[in-house]
Amino acid sequence: MKNKIPEFKNEDAERKFWAKHDSSEFLDWKKAKRANFPNLKPSLKTISIRLPAAMIEELKTLAHKRDVPYQSLMKIFLADKIKEERK
Repeated sequence: MKNKIPEFKNEDAERKFWAKHDSSEFLDWKKAKRANFPNLKPSLKTISIRLPAAMIEELKTLAHKRDVPYQSLMKIFLADKIKEERK
């Protein structure tokens, strides 16, 4: 039998609890089902990155051919590479 998850006063208390405890003591992960949130929009974080001017111009040219903003094309390229590296 698994332990009961305690009630928490706030998120900070919950965060501290889970930092010291293994969730498998409380949940049977073999019975877990993958959740799907099709309408959930990912949170975005703005970053600053220095790239050579020639690389940015090449990205803009490629993006123009695909009719997408170059920043969007960069996200596509990064997502594809991350997916490839995870395999």
